Amino acid sequence: MREIVLDTETTGFEPAEGHRIVEIGAVELVNHLPTGRTWHQYINPQRAMPKEAFEVHGLGDDFLRDKPVFAAIGAAFLEFIGAARLVIHNAAFDMKFLNFELQQIGLPPLPWERAVDTLAIARQRFPGSPASLDALCRRFGVDNSAREKHGALLDSEILAEVYLELIGGRQPDLVLAPAGGRAGSGAAGTESPDWRPRPRPEPLPPRLTPEEVAAHSAFVASLGDAAIWLKRP
Repeated sequence: MREIVLDTETTGFEPAEGHRIVEIGAVELVNHLPTGRTWHQYINPQRAMPKEAFEVHGLGDDFLRDKPVFAAIGAAFLEFIGAARLVIHNAAFDMKFLNFELQQIGLPPLPWERAVDTLAIARQRFPGSPASLDALCRRFGVDNSAREKHGALLDSEILAEVYLELIGGRQPDLVLAPAGGRAGSGAAGTESPDWRPRPRPEPLPPRLTPEEVAAHSAFVASLGDAAIWLKRP
């Protein structure tokens, strides 16, 4: 299964108000594993960059002036993503801009059902907890130290790691066995029925932030004395 993790940077919030895409970054996954293939493009929005947007991504008028317009790169973008599912954090925002740009140059829009929204997945898995990309990096221990400003390709690479954690952990199909096999493992890297993982020598550190612990405690307190979290075996 092929998926494309992508992100965009823009001049603002609404294409209908004249705002445009200024950067697209995309990372390819196959069977939930990164292949190393990426696609990245800065885009001339043919308008001035608002101060508020510049403070988010640092892409100014002078830098973007000699970059191609969307009409020059739209077909190449569609060729790279192909028919893959699109993994996006807050998908409604990026899909809105991408489809506006595509329709402006006469190319077919992207069907909304192709989008996998990691923001929605995070809110469903961790209701009431922060679900920004930075918050999810803290939760899953994903290194985002290089993220001083928003950047479409860097954010896509970080989101790919977060996405794999959200759906059950990085490299879910990888068989962790030495080349020569091990006691208790079957042929061709399969597990024998009696194999059991050994306990961790050191427990994993907690991933909850102090704010999340406080929010959970407040939620439990609101349930009264019958809350299951207050019962002890």
